[in-house]
Amino acid sequence: MQATHGMQLPQQDYTSAADAGPASEAAVQTSATEELARAQLYGLLGALLLAPPSSLIVGLLAEADTLQSPDHVGPLESAWEEVVLAARIMDAEVIREEYDNLFTATGTPLLDPHESLYVSGFMMDQPLATLREDLRALGVARQPGSAQLEDHLGALCEVMALLIAQDRPLNQQRRFFERHIASWADACTSDMRSAEGANFYRLIASLIDAYLAVEAEAFAMEPDTD
Repeated sequence: MQATHGMQLPQQDYTSAADAGPASEAAVQTSATEELARAQLYGLLGALLLAPPSSLIVGLLAEADTLQSPDHVGPLESAWEEVVLAARIMDAEVIREEYDNLFTATGTPLLDPHESLYVSGFMMDQPLATLREDLRALGVARQPGSAQLEDHLGALCEVMALLIAQDRPLNQQRRFFERHIASWADACTSDMRSAEGANFYRLIASLIDAYLAVEAEAFAMEPDTD
C-alpha cells in the first residue's frame, strides 16, 4: 500500500483519459496530472494518519504553495492553506509528540481510526472481514511487517492512492470509497477535531473532510456502470 507523498492539490475533474478524442492530447495530459494529484493527496493523508510526520514531510508541507486564487477558494483550498501555514510555524517534533499523544498513547489512545470500530463498535469485527475480502478481490495485500490493520483510515487512504495510481476503473474506486470510507470517516474526523491536544491534527481532520467531500461529489457525478 505504498503511495507517493505529494504536495499538489487535486482538481475536481475526473474525466478518464480513455474517453478523450483523438485531438485532445492536452486534455489527456491534464487528466493524467489531476489523477496523479488525487493519488498524491490520498497518499499524503495516509502517511499523516499512519505515523507521525517526518521532518521531511513537515518541511515539504511548509514549502508548499498556499492557494490565493481570487476565482475560487472553497473548503478544500482553505483547509489546505491552514495545514501549510501550520507546518510553517510548528516544529516537527511538536507535531510528532501530538501524534503520539493522540494515536499511540499508553492504554486507550484518544483516537482509534479503524473502520470496524466506528461501523460496528468493535475492533476486528465484520467490517474488517468484509474489507479483507474486497482487498483480495482487488489484488491488494498488506505489506509484510505492517503494524496497522487494513481498516485503519490511513491504510484505506493508501488503498485509494494505489487504485488511482494503477488507473483502476472509476466505478471500482467509487465502490471501495463508498463501502469503506464514506460511511464513517466524518465521525472519525469529528472526534479528531474535538480531541484534547489536537492542534495540527485538527487541521488535518478538516483537510480530510474537505477532500472526501470533493471525492464524494465527483463520484456521484459518474454514471453507475456496475
